[in-house]
Amino acid sequence: MNQPRPTGRRRPRQSDIARLAGVSQATVSLVLRGTPAGMALAKRTRQSVLDAAEELGYVPDPVATRLASATNAMLGLYTFSATFPTDVAHSYYPILVGVEEEAAAQGQDLILFTGSARTAGRADDPAAVRRVRVADGCLFFGRHVPEEPVRRLAEDGFPFVYIGRRDEPGVPYVGADYVSASAEVVARLAALGHRTLRYLREHDQAPASSDREEGVLRGAREAGLDTADLVVRTDGRDLDTRLRDWRAAGVTAVVVEQTDTGAALDGLGAAVDAAGLRCPEDLSLALLGAPTGTRGTAPGGGADFGGFVVPMRAMGRDAVRLLLRLIGGDRSEPTRRLLPCEPVEGGTLAPAPSPTHHPRKD
Repeated sequence: MNQPRPTGRRRPRQSDIARLAGVSQATVSLVLRGTPAGMALAKRTRQSVLDAAEELGYVPDPVATRLASATNAMLGLYTFSATFPTDVAHSYYPILVGVEEEAAAQGQDLILFTGSARTAGRADDPAAVRRVRVADGCLFFGRHVPEEPVRRLAEDGFPFVYIGRRDEPGVPYVGADYVSASAEVVARLAALGHRTLRYLREHDQAPASSDREEGVLRGAREAGLDTADLVVRTDGRDLDTRLRDWRAAGVTAVVVEQTDTGAALDGLGAAVDAAGLRCPEDLSLALLGAPTGTRGTAPGGGADFGGFVVPMRAMGRDAVRLLLRLIGGDRSEPTRRLLPCEPVEGGTLAPAPSPTHHPRKD
């Protein structure tokens, strides 16, 4: 590609891409629209067009993009991870199932995107995110989302929906009501007589983690519990010593968030087993977001976790329906929705054990 680049501050056009890639403008249009004819072109030709578009920072006109792709019936699904959660034990797997079910029911094809493409070094690379424009619209999910490329999509009018609550203004999403569900879990523990708790969350600032913490603190305050040392940040590797200290301080229940890494949960399980504790006889455990697969049972007895289930399958289906409304230009209904989480009784919640009384030594 030895053609001169466009000069000045003019917005790059498809004709500029055609000159830089050494192809016709019609070819550029076919490739960037993601049409069947464009996908049938030689791989080298398609890649030359994509490379040229990336180099020039080309952003398609949002109105023209929607008009051109109105009959494509292709939805993008982008994960901010290296691979898709195709393992049934993966915590995000139910989202994929829900999206696939609803897309099929609506007669839509799915294009799966990750950050592993040659054009991007990371899943949050702007070049990787811009690739979703070949679809009519896109669904995003993952705990860590780069704000800048997503903001650009919103400014350009590209239809997208995030699966999970987001803080950025104007970002459409379908998420879970973690605040209410987490508060209810703490209320249940308080009703069982637990007065001294610990809540484990990982170090990152994902909205799902922040919402769970907000709910735990709300539930504790409403139950009249002490919140001074309630929240504990951990990567799971420091819990052996901490658990012993908590037991000595009278902690009778531990609440832990469920994440895609499972770091805090796995660390807690190892610490409970190392201490030889039984759940719930010695210690009640509550999980904010019931796990799947091999993480479905708790340590110290193997009972099912008590807590709540995240409606991930329903979130995936609702996100597809919302995205199709946005692609069709329908904003008559709210574009942000939180679904309720289903409580799970489980076998890891029990009344607080009676305090051990030691005779005083005078």
